[in-house]
Amino acid sequence: MAGAPGSSEDEGKKRGLSVSKRPGFTRESDFMVDGWRVFKIMAEFVSGFETMSDAGPAVTVFGSTRVAEGSPEYLLAEKLGTLLAAEGFAVITGGGPGVMEAANRGAQSAGGVSIGFNIKLPNQQNPNRYIDQDKLVSFQYFFVRKVMFLKYAQAFIALPGGFGTLDEVSEAITLIQTGKSERFPVILMGKSYWDGFYRWIKETMLQEKGYISEEDLGFIYLEESPEAVVEIIKGFYPDGYALNF
Repeated sequence: MAGAPGSSEDEGKKRGLSVSKRPGFTRESDFMVDGWRVFKIMAEFVSGFETMSDAGPAVTVFGSTRVAEGSPEYLLAEKLGTLLAAEGFAVITGGGPGVMEAANRGAQSAGGVSIGFNIKLPNQQNPNRYIDQDKLVSFQYFFVRKVMFLKYAQAFIALPGGFGTLDEVSEAITLIQTGKSERFPVILMGKSYWDGFYRWIKETMLQEKGYISEEDLGFIYLEESPEAVVEIIKGFYPDGYALNF
């Protein structure tokens, strides 16, 4: 009998659990556990804000973790990190291997600020060794990490990557499009890799279906040259840099 003394529902209520009455649905929500989780989330935000408080203008670089050291993509990301640092930009990455390591490596070798927002994953992604010791933050929650990427970046640069790279790029575009963030350049770097994706956005989403507006493409760039990327970013801010929200 539902709610009878000694029943699982009665015990659940004592423990602060919400028990669904839908047939076949047995998941319980522990209010006390979820409540304390809020403080863990707050702590991650505070740690990120504190780390970034003196970072200055920054650029976030994304790309695959599976890019091998010495490969063309790795060398491209390393050169990009070097050029960004030389222009006074801190370089932010997801803190892992591949493209992220290369960008951090380039920034650090040029004497720039090298920042890593690592994520704790089941396969234990380890932060790369080219992140400044005081600029490494490890996150449990993807959504907190995303806020840090977005809040402090004067640009997003996406080198060839997988689902994670697409996720970050799509979220940035959406937040800019909906006015939840200030506009900043989202640069797809590597024409042979991104050209099909960019043409699909332009030809199918915009021209054929009308699901987006022409102005939604005004901050998305397809580029090949690291030097051109730096010039795009500098030219996007004639009045100086500011936080996105």
